[in-house]
Amino acid sequence: MKIAIIGTRGIPNNYSGFEQFAESFAVFLAEEGYEITVYNSHNHNYQKQSYKGVKIIHCYDPEYLVGTFGQFIYDFNCILNSRRHQYDLILQLGYTSNSIWHFLLPKSARVLTNMDGLEWKRTKYSPVVQKFLKYAEKLAATKSNFLIADSLGIQTYIKNKYKLESIYIPYGATPANQFNETILDEYNVSPYDYNMLVARMEPENNIETILNGFTDSNSNQLFLVVGNYEGTKFGKYLYNKFKDNNAIKFLGGIFDLEKLNSLRKYSNLYFHGHSVGGTNPSLLEAMASEAFIIAHNNEFNKGILQEDAYYFEDSKQVAYYTNMLKKQNHTAFLKNNLNKIQSQFNWERINNQYLNSLIEAYQSV
Repeated sequence: MKIAIIGTRGIPNNYSGFEQFAESFAVFLAEEGYEITVYNSHNHNYQKQSYKGVKIIHCYDPEYLVGTFGQFIYDFNCILNSRRHQYDLILQLGYTSNSIWHFLLPKSARVLTNMDGLEWKRTKYSPVVQKFLKYAEKLAATKSNFLIADSLGIQTYIKNKYKLESIYIPYGATPANQFNETILDEYNVSPYDYNMLVARMEPENNIETILNGFTDSNSNQLFLVVGNYEGTKFGKYLYNKFKDNNAIKFLGGIFDLEKLNSLRKYSNLYFHGHSVGGTNPSLLEAMASEAFIIAHNNEFNKGILQEDAYYFEDSKQVAYYTNMLKKQNHTAFLKNNLNKIQSQFNWERINNQYLNSLIEAYQSV
């Protein structure tokens, strides 16, 4: 089988969940002897034409010049390039900007699409953009040969909305077996004496609700906010709103996994406010790091964490949990979540599920 992966900024990952998955799965396919290509942005910091046996094709990506609209041009360029090759299968990760070019995808290839989350529900988008995203979602659902849902909630949504079947395959994670307590010195915190969150600075991640709750609590601990607050309008708003609170520290983005895992491991409470999407990679990483998780109450988070977390809906609940909960009193939660990573969300299992889906699609021709 000759396989291509489109829809990401490229590998190796230096951005987010889809890139993380693309790297893991593509390298796995190469090791299994398959011919695999990943499409990268032309300005990706990795400029070589191969990566661990994976062929890399760089396509022009003007997002850095024109903003979000550049994604449409980048996806257009990737899809046009895919027509020059005899791919048997194309794995399309997400649909936000590439589904409108579905009619340009090579007819000889079977297209499998990971439907991502409910992108049109993201509050950062205007009503016009949200309407377009609903349309793009419909195109991806109805024009792909196979659909993949990364959460049971998304699978149910696809079934109810479009009367279509999808294959449930979540994201994966690797148990973080090595932690370095001395890393805490860099951030002036002590083990289990601080709370934290890791998220993109977007309204639907409930960061403001979490920080409002922390501000209203009686906690004398620090709160670490990990995420690129300078990169979005909402991030700048949050920073300006809470910058005078000396207990809240905006650290910016942290991409060193050892540092990030160690911060999660030695935190007291780890807040996960994501409310839109399927299996969120940062949630799995927190579970793999044995973080004590307080999550936003929605079907996506509860489908993963089940009974092994506390759930909040407003700032009052955040304040209550901040005042009342201690990590050392909930070691069973930590063990159960780590067991989920090892048994359900490990990369070997996830990669094999995707490979089996590709084989099924190939044999269905």
